[in-house]
Amino acid sequence: MIQRSKREEISPFYVAAVYVALGDKEHGLEWLEKAYEERAELLVFLKVAPNFDAIHSDPRFIQIMQGIGLLPQAKQ
Repeated sequence: MIQRSKREEISPFYVAAVYVALGDKEHGLEWLEKAYEERAELLVFLKVAPNFDAIHSDPRFIQIMQGIGLLPQAKQ
């Protein structure tokens, strides 16, 4: 899929979902961060996509969710 993404337009959201499904949370989060940077439209489904349940408690996941407005910002 990564090789294909170099030739074709594949959302980093999908690549992240595959990595997380395979148990590679680190690469999954890296691709989610890339999706966030690229403002991938599919991120609106992040809160309800079961593919990402395994990383819901990760601070980077929470930060992405806050960044796109799916979770309230942490109080400082």
